[in-house]
Amino acid sequence: MDGTKETGMRNVSSHCSINDMFDEDFSRLLDKPKLNIERQRSFDERSLSELSIGLTRVGLDNLESTYSPGRRSGFDTPASSTRNSFEPHPMVADAWEALRKSLVYFRGQPVGTIAAVDHASEEVLNYDQVFVRDFVPSALAFLMNGEPDIVKNFLLKTLRLQGWEKRVDRFKLGEGAMPASFKVLHDPLRKTDTLVADFGESAIGRVAPVDSGFWWIILLRAYTKSTGDLSLAETPECQKGMRLICSLCLSEGFDTFPTLLCADGCSMVDRRMGIYGYPIEIQALFFMALRCALAMLKHDAEGKECIERIVKRLHALSYHMRSYFWLDFQQLNDIYRYKTEEYSHTAVNKFNVIPDSIPEWVFDFMPTRGGYFIGNVSPARMDFRWFALGNCVAILASLATPEQSMAIMDLIEARWEELVGEMPLKISYPALEGHEWRIVTGCDPKNTRWSYHNGGSWPVLLWLLTAACIKTGRPQIARRAIDLAETRLLKDSWPEYYDGTLGRYIGKQARKYQTWSIAGYLVAKMMLEDPSHLGMISLEEDKQMKPVIKRSSSWTC
Repeated sequence: MDGTKETGMRNVSSHCSINDMFDEDFSRLLDKPKLNIERQRSFDERSLSELSIGLTRVGLDNLESTYSPGRRSGFDTPASSTRNSFEPHPMVADAWEALRKSLVYFRGQPVGTIAAVDHASEEVLNYDQVFVRDFVPSALAFLMNGEPDIVKNFLLKTLRLQGWEKRVDRFKLGEGAMPASFKVLHDPLRKTDTLVADFGESAIGRVAPVDSGFWWIILLRAYTKSTGDLSLAETPECQKGMRLICSLCLSEGFDTFPTLLCADGCSMVDRRMGIYGYPIEIQALFFMALRCALAMLKHDAEGKECIERIVKRLHALSYHMRSYFWLDFQQLNDIYRYKTEEYSHTAVNKFNVIPDSIPEWVFDFMPTRGGYFIGNVSPARMDFRWFALGNCVAILASLATPEQSMAIMDLIEARWEELVGEMPLKISYPALEGHEWRIVTGCDPKNTRWSYHNGGSWPVLLWLLTAACIKTGRPQIARRAIDLAETRLLKDSWPEYYDGTLGRYIGKQARKYQTWSIAGYLVAKMMLEDPSHLGMISLEEDKQMKPVIKRSSSWTC
């Protein structure tokens, strides 16, 4: 997904009431087996301890498929046949029409959707390209609507681009890097189509996307789960593509942390926003991609070594993230009382964080019940900001424990005005202002306070919020957020983002008819209509990976 297209080419109460009858129906929907597909224990639901003792080939042979191929939803489905008596909103048909207008064709086959179809904008920049991260909600919408071919085409075309030699100013990128975006050039005279990819060499800031490869693996699993088609992921090309991505990210170096070191601007937050180091978004996507790859890699000679490295990294990564990135009321109090300059393995303040560096806002922001994964942790630095994508993906990937997942939902409800306001959902909170904004963003005029990536509200995040709500059994939160979005999105022509502390104003430089704003809404609606779609994008917790964390937990408050 891409927050700014320029950089790609160029990122209440916790006991809210809900109808008991709906709760029962909702639970049945989640548990209800699909027809015509034999239910087996999924490879990706096996514990990592089982994998690490050298099981024989199970992989995709046992990959559970929980969807009926060809199932359709959305405006193609008559209202009378929708499950759980959902009435289609008038916006749904308009959204599908707009989504189809964004389709890009290569040699007669649909291969993706462009970032925006904003004919009123004079500057096209790279909004006319297919972005890997942007296409994910479009792909999920098409999969849920029983149209998998476009997703398969996209996966294969981007896989082909991965094989290209990638150079930026005479410097060669890692072999497994995936492009940020690609464009189809049509030659009407020769009647030929050509793919042109960007790996960061044209981006504002010249930053390569770290998240593209992760989204590619996650989408490959979503395609496999949705269609039941195991053959694509088992092809030598896809197996090699996954291994290359994993090898690039699992390479050993000088780092003492299992988290992945990244530059600013390498993800959805793709302008300078002080996320360099170990941003939560990348760590959550890294974790999820590794688990998805684990479910699809073959136990052959080439795959076995990669699998062993993934298993080891997942154990270390889950412990590190759940221990050091997690913040709740009691943990905040503990950090407030930290001693510094501690030495040896017995140190409590392992990263030598100075308590005086804790920003004042976080003390009022943190509710008694609730918690979240903070933005970044590195030596002498903790970025206490809330980032929506990282926390939602942490829930979907089961990087967050069930208790932590519920605490994140508690936080969203308790801080609804700050994080949701009048348009879901704040990409980050709070905004950087004044001197801090000048230093951290480099005086970026697009990232002024409460705009764009600096505290702006992004409708695309609605699908991630909805998925997290469904997984935690809190669909009422998603319904409330979708209701808010439906009051504005169509009327405002599907903007890229909204500005202001409550998200009341269309973003000052936001494109209209932003494709992932459209697709994000459709995916949220279809998941709420049929919660079993969640299986495409959700992973169950691995019990063997759960560490014993000797820390406070907000859910015991």
